[in-house]
This record gives sequence, C-alpha cells and structure tokens, in this order.
Amino acid sequence: MKRDKVRRRKLMLIIRRDWQLYLFLLLPLAYIVIFKYVPMLGLQIAFRDYTPKGGIWGSEWVGLDNVIKFMESYQFGRVVRNTFLLSVYGLTLNTVIPIAFALIYNCIELPRFKKVSQTIVTLPHFISVVVLVGIMMQLLNSRTGIYGILYEKITGQYPGDLFGNPDAFRHLYVWSSVWQGFGWNAIIYIATLSGVDMGLHEAAQLDGASRLQRIWHVDLPHLKPTIVILLIMNVGRIMSVGFEKAFLMQNTLNLQYSELISTYVYRVGLAASYGSNFSYAAAVDMFNSALNLILVLCANTVSKRVSETSLW
Repeated sequence: MKRDKVRRRKLMLIIRRDWQLYLFLLLPLAYIVIFKYVPMLGLQIAFRDYTPKGGIWGSEWVGLDNVIKFMESYQFGRVVRNTFLLSVYGLTLNTVIPIAFALIYNCIELPRFKKVSQTIVTLPHFISVVVLVGIMMQLLNSRTGIYGILYEKITGQYPGDLFGNPDAFRHLYVWSSVWQGFGWNAIIYIATLSGVDMGLHEAAQLDGASRLQRIWHVDLPHLKPTIVILLIMNVGRIMSVGFEKAFLMQNTLNLQYSELISTYVYRVGLAASYGSNFSYAAAVDMFNSALNLILVLCANTVSKRVSETSLW
C-alpha cells in the first residue's frame, strides 16, 4: 500500500511538472478515441439485420448468420483465395526486392550517385494510385501503347489486351506495386545498414572475406531483427489488399482473379446492383479483420520460437 501511494505521488508530481507535455497528448488521444474506438460500436451491424429505418440499435439481432452466409456462399473460396495469393505474392516481392536494393545501395561508394539514385527510386511512391493505373493502361494498351507497338513491330500482329487477361492481373498488380514502392520500402533497411559498425567490415576484409561474404555474415544479421518485425506487421495486413488499385484494374474479363475481399465488400455493401446489404458487408470485413489478427498472432508466435525477435 505504501509503495502504491509513493508511486501515485511521484506520478502526480511528474504530471504537475510536465503538464504542458501531457496537454499535447489530449489531441491525438481524442483523435484515437473519436475516430478509432467510437466507430467500433457500429461493428454490431455485422450481427444484425440492419435497416436504415431501424438504425444500428433498432435492427434485429441475427448473431453470426451473416458470417455463416458468407462462408457458405460460392464467392467465399474465390475471394479468399484471390486475396491470399495476391497478398503472399506481393509480400514476398515487396520484402525481398527492397532488401536487395538496400544491400546494393549500401555497397555503392559514390555519395552523389547514391543521393540521386535514392531520390529517383523513391519518387514513384508519391504517384497516386489513379495516376499509376492510368499510366499502366496507356503504356500497356494493345494498340497505341508502347507494349502494343513493340509487339506489333516484332511479331507483325497486335497482342491481346493484358487488362482483359485474368492470368495477367496478379502480375500487373504486384509488379507495378514493386516499382512504385521498393525505393520507399528500402529506406528503413538503408537506415539500419548505416548503423553497421565499419570495423566489422574491415575485420572481415582482413580475414579475406569477399563482398558477398560480408553481406551474408555482417549486413544480413544486422538487418534480421528489422526484417522480422516488418514481416510480422505485414503478415497482419496480408488479407487487406488495397481496394483502390484492384477496383481500378478490375473489369468483367479479369473478375475471376481480381475479385478480392475488399472489392467484394464494396459491391455487396454499396453497389446498387447487389442490393446494398450493409450487415453482410460488415460481416465480411469483420471476418477479414479477424483473419488478419489470427495471422499476425501466428507469425509472432513462430518468430518467437524460431528466433529471438518478436513484437511481444
């Protein structure tokens, strides 16, 4: 009891002394409460047969009926499989390529060239998704785009429409994301490598280690904790593929592979052709969030057992 009283007094003294700093915390705290926690009350529409007339509290409670309806629907297997495969494909490339670029960048010994090259590869990150998809459609147009013109010059005939090819959707989506984001994603790895003790490289060189051996035995072990933490965090978002890009690239021809959970939620929740079933859409999105939570818990558990690095 005495210890608790002493701790409380110390805490009050600290708050009185630094009250200006705690005052600054009120704004972000209010933002989190108002825009993150309060909206969670609306999640209950996933367990109700929501109608605008009844509202959130007046609509009939149906429990897990909406979730069960989604799991039993013919769309369940397709949208979950498409989302998972696209996410794993993107996660793999968006992890490996930024790491590879950071390692190559770290080997360059020309400061001016390093600054210019990093600026160039980082700039695509600031292109909006709408502009990026527009650029892709122009460049890959089968008639007037660079892809169509070169293909026609080489083969003598026009190619098929890539955006209408279901098999091409994942590759277009993922590789365009890699081009847009690998420079930005590599920044944290480059910053981590800048903290490597140069004495380790000098010692390795004295022992006759090649550049590749120094990367393998000096740089990569230093990057390992950062890679693991970012990988665990990204696994937690593995089923949350961005809606905007997928929706912009989507058409009736590639719907077989482009229909993701995020686009499906939009269609059943807001598209008039699907009847705007808000409860069903909320249940699907909640299922997706629960799946992400399970994945991040599993990833953290595996990381803790395999290595010494984990989020908690």
